[in-house]
Amino acid sequence: MRITFELSDRDIRYFRDCLKRVQTGDRASDEQVVVSGALQLVEQALATEPPDFVRDRIGNLRQLVEMLRDDEWRLEGEDRQRVRSALAYFVNPDDLIPDRVPGIGYLDDAIMVELVVQELRHEIQAYEDFCEFRKTRPKDAGAEALETRRRALQLRMRRRRRRERQMRAARTSGVSRRPILGLF
Repeated sequence: MRITFELSDRDIRYFRDCLKRVQTGDRASDEQVVVSGALQLVEQALATEPPDFVRDRIGNLRQLVEMLRDDEWRLEGEDRQRVRSALAYFVNPDDLIPDRVPGIGYLDDAIMVELVVQELRHEIQAYEDFCEFRKTRPKDAGAEALETRRRALQLRMRRRRRRERQMRAARTSGVSRRPILGLF
């Protein structure tokens, strides 16, 4: 059986508001709690053998955790805070659909992951490019080459994010009325 649904602007606002509430709470500030909570959700969700949609999205949380844990990537400051804040939602036990509901318990979590991944696409792309460079760099390229690549990718990530914010601001000033997620 296949079930398809579409989220309205109101639905997206609801999820965005949920995320904002969690981001301002105490849980969002403790990175260890956030990381362990996100990983626990991944393990619990995957153990229930959820639908493919849920499994694929929930699996993306691992990559966000790796971005925080990767010593060579060294995500810092506002960049680190954005990822940690995104993960904070998944520590919240009071989500829309109780996780224990068979088949759909993790659906709200999967929807939130999808929204978070869209919002953090520049961070995710930069990290994926970094991991690919690290894996394929020449053996004679030392730590300096990796550091140079990391800096360049993080700079690119920030430029793209800044450009997107400027475009979003231009659209909301009357040029376009298309809804923007803007979780952070």
